[in-house]
Amino acid sequence: MKIRPHRYEARLRWTGAATGPARDYAAYSREYVLEIAGKPALSGSADPHFRGDASLHNPEDLLVGSLAACHLLSYLAVCTRAGITVVAYDDDARGEMTLVEGEIRFREVVLAPQVVVAAGDDPELALQLHERAHAECFIANSVNFPVRHEAIVRVGAPA
Repeated sequence: MKIRPHRYEARLRWTGAATGPARDYAAYSREYVLEIAGKPALSGSADPHFRGDASLHNPEDLLVGSLAACHLLSYLAVCTRAGITVVAYDDDARGEMTLVEGEIRFREVVLAPQVVVAAGDDPELALQLHERAHAECFIANSVNFPVRHEAIVRVGAPA
């Protein structure tokens, strides 16, 4: 199967420059705006541990969120192809960054999807499909740390 490349573009602008130049590590603003054509801008900063603004998104938040969103979308795709009807999906994803081989990096991300499938669907199959979704997740396939999932599947009302 031939796959054509998918290209993504983003513009990042350091808005912290408005408060002054970056001269002193302790004093400069870490705020930025991420702009993607045709979509709302996203304001961000560094994590508070790195002197950022806790009220803004940071790259670490966005990475964990991207992994959770990619798994959701992959899971919905594999479920529909397998005849499983998903009626609800929530995930409380978490990631851990620590010192690994002398560098600060992500050690792992754990996804914790809580899924409800329609009455009459096979909850065991729905649980197993998380493995296939993981294998198909483009973002999880692109990182160099483990992405685990601790999924729970319940059967709910018919769709």
